[in-house]
Amino acid sequence: MTEHDDRRRPGRWRSGAESKQRVLRVARELFDQNGYSGTTVRAIATAAGVDPAMVFYFFGTKQGLFGAVIEMSEHVPPAIESIFDGGFDTMGERIVRTLVENLDKSDRAPLVMLTRSAPTDPKSEALLREFIDREITGRLAALLDTPDATQRAAMVNVQILGIAVARHIVRIEPIASASVDELAAMFGPLVQQCLTGRTPPS
Repeated sequence: MTEHDDRRRPGRWRSGAESKQRVLRVARELFDQNGYSGTTVRAIATAAGVDPAMVFYFFGTKQGLFGAVIEMSEHVPPAIESIFDGGFDTMGERIVRTLVENLDKSDRAPLVMLTRSAPTDPKSEALLREFIDREITGRLAALLDTPDATQRAAMVNVQILGIAVARHIVRIEPIASASVDELAAMFGPLVQQCLTGRTPPS
């Protein structure tokens, strides 16, 4: 590396950092305005004045960009994937365990933040609904592949949101102070019932 290159390098780093922050700012605005499905990486890149390839370089995927916008931990996407890896007959317990473990890492977990603000903020409500539909409901319904798959997935969502609200927002006991293992044992069978048990006729 020449001395000239070495002098220019900090400037390039600074420019890259500024571009990344500009992409985040624009993405936050567009996700708020149009929701996740209504916002494209190309639209974000155009509004931020960068090439779409730069967005993918910084954030990997559209999901990664959305996660950065709502300050989602990098561990959340792999954790969600782990729900779908393994036997279907133990998925209920995995859903509860994965949810609680990630919520307990911080009160600023994205699901906690979105759940807390959704009742009074339509934009948060839309983002929360899209996040759950995209990451959990749609995938569960496709995996179940039954006439009542959407209903069953919705019942799972009720359990997920109920645990999140009871443990981190309303702090209902004994849910708030129970261990991960206790909650997995308590709610895992309920979620499994939603997935594979008998349901009342529509």
